[in-house]
Amino acid sequence: MMARRGDQLREHILWTAKDVFLEMGYERTSMDVVAARAETSKRSLYAHFESKERLFGDVVGLVRELNLGHLRTPAAYGADPAEAVVRFCGRFLQMQLWDSALRTLRIGIAEAERLPEAAAAYHEAIFETPQRRLADYLVEQYGLDEESGHEIARRLIGRAVYPQLIRSLLGVDAPLAGRPDETTLADDVDLESLRAAVAALLPPAVGHAK
Repeated sequence: MMARRGDQLREHILWTAKDVFLEMGYERTSMDVVAARAETSKRSLYAHFESKERLFGDVVGLVRELNLGHLRTPAAYGADPAEAVVRFCGRFLQMQLWDSALRTLRIGIAEAERLPEAAAAYHEAIFETPQRRLADYLVEQYGLDEESGHEIARRLIGRAVYPQLIRSLLGVDAPLAGRPDETTLADDVDLESLRAAVAALLPPAVGHAK
């Protein structure tokens, strides 16, 4: 097997470290373990990441890009604005109920005091950016001002995501074992409850009023 170098090695280390952090948690993960799992030297590891804290922060960045890339924006979920909002919120919830996502969130919570910048970055990626994407879509499709769009987005996310997420985060409900697939969205989350919430909170969309 050809030795990895440069950016290829860095990416390989990040993916490996992501799995190690999920398996062992931040405290028990060592740079020795990451180097061994990545089949590289500690010298090479430290050339790319000068500390475990830096490595963890960059893993958070990797998770951010993966999460937002898979989630996309509400406009990607159909031409009907109300149904697009429903499916966006449902997909958001589905992705957070994945076992891997829940374990990552638990690590972020556990290390929030030790690594506040990484925890804040994770919160921005997993919660703030999706809410902002939803708010921007509501402003565009429903003719809302920005303040109203952000308030309704906050309330929708509050109804659609947080109650179920907290139950799964605390182990009350079982997580989704497999990688969340958009084709199984209706099986993984209660879309009818989301439709009721959307109907209660949103006015008719601009150009879609009956």
